Amino acid sequence: MKIQNTEIGPDHPVFIIAELSANHNGSLDVALETIKAAKRAGADCIKLQTYTADTITINSNKEDFLIKGTIWEGKNLYQLYQEAYTPWEWHEALFKAAAEEGLICFSSPFDKTAVDFLENLNTPAYKIASFEITDIPLIEYVASKGKPVIISTGIAEKEDIELALEACKRMGNKDLALLKCTSSYPAPIEEANMVMVKDLAERYGVISGLSDHTMGSTVPIVATCFGAKIIEKHFILDKSIGGPDASFSMDEKEFTDMIKAVREAEKAIGKVDYNLTDKQKKGKDFSRSLYVVNDIKEGEKFTMENISSIRPGFGMHPKHLKDILGRRAERNYVYGDRFIL
Repeated sequence: MKIQNTEIGPDHPVFIIAELSANHNGSLDVALETIKAAKRAGADCIKLQTYTADTITINSNKEDFLIKGTIWEGKNLYQLYQEAYTPWEWHEALFKAAAEEGLICFSSPFDKTAVDFLENLNTPAYKIASFEITDIPLIEYVASKGKPVIISTGIAEKEDIELALEACKRMGNKDLALLKCTSSYPAPIEEANMVMVKDLAERYGVISGLSDHTMGSTVPIVATCFGAKIIEKHFILDKSIGGPDASFSMDEKEFTDMIKAVREAEKAIGKVDYNLTDKQKKGKDFSRSLYVVNDIKEGEKFTMENISSIRPGFGMHPKHLKDILGRRAERNYVYGDRFIL
């Protein structure tokens, strides 16, 4: 997968997305400063969400539309999205600001009008949010634009994932990625299930990654170790500004620390290689080898009392000890000599 000039996938660094979501708290200036902060933190991308309350739901107080059991309890869906949406008239300025900072910028559309709007902004990719994975007509329309499609799986069962991927492929789009996600806010770490990152890639033959709502950096680090090539995390300029997503978002310092940890994890993963580096070979000086631990005169037998496997590693390999015991010395040996026949 390639988004703008950035390659994403095996043999490339993890692509790290700072999710702006509602963390502008209604201020364009905050949104613009958040983009600058994301760049300072080391993100590769800033991601928006493109909807209005009217394109995502209706203003109803019927039971179905009331939010229960989440941090947004007490509101209906329309009220939440009216508070959280990013005004469409800001998008051009946000895309421009991201480009000036050297960040990729794209968005999650929530209906066809949002897709058309983002096409006019030359968005380089699309993200399908977890709750939209069942909206097959939307996914088909997004995929038809021929750009990379990243799909979160926070509420998806196996059939949902397969239907979404099939929808993209019907449109001739195979430039796909799946993100393991837990759609709780914040998400319990015990439900992260990061082994799925590896399974998604292997089962569906796509790039896999993580859209994370847990607290802290632990889950992104584990995801990296399971082969995640995309990590998305909610990013906020300052938690004190509040907003619907503030409680489970990372500020600049937290995001910077997470990226540092992910980059270190990438280095630690390494590759399968049984050869030693020069530095590792030097460490063999401290391994075991055979040494003379009591003086031995010519003609005396080698025994466990005069030959021993000890550190350092400059003598014969300890594997030869059994073959040597009982043989007679052909010369004199002095305490502390490397034992070499």
